[in-house]
Amino acid sequence: QVQLVESGGGLVQAGGSLRLSCAASGSGFSFNAMGWYRQFPGKQRELVAAITSTGTTNYAESVKGRFTISRDNAKNTVYLQLNSLNPEDSAVYYCNTRAVVRGLPSRSERDYWGQGTQVTVSS
Repeated sequence: QVQLVESGGGLVQAGGSLRLSCAASGSGFSFNAMGWYRQFPGKQRELVAAITSTGTTNYAESVKGRFTISRDNAKNTVYLQLNSLNPEDSAVYYCNTRAVVRGLPSRSERDYWGQGTQVTVSS
């Protein structure tokens, strides 16, 4: 089974920075795309940033130029550097991976989620 363990959330003042980390584990799995989503109260979860196993990245327009996603494939870990934070970035941030059992085709991959980490930005 796949497990995602997140860390790095917390309280920060506007203009500040945070770094989120998410370590994936699961014997026999390949972790293809990895990414971060966030959820505001009463809203659906939305993509913040994603990165493929080869390093191609995708960002939500609202975070471009402020957030940076990266990954360490040797550690199966994805990071999200959050800079120039503002109160509108306050949300629960969830780590996501699309993982597949090694040897199976990509169409067999499934989504897995972390437990979520709270980011709160004070004004």
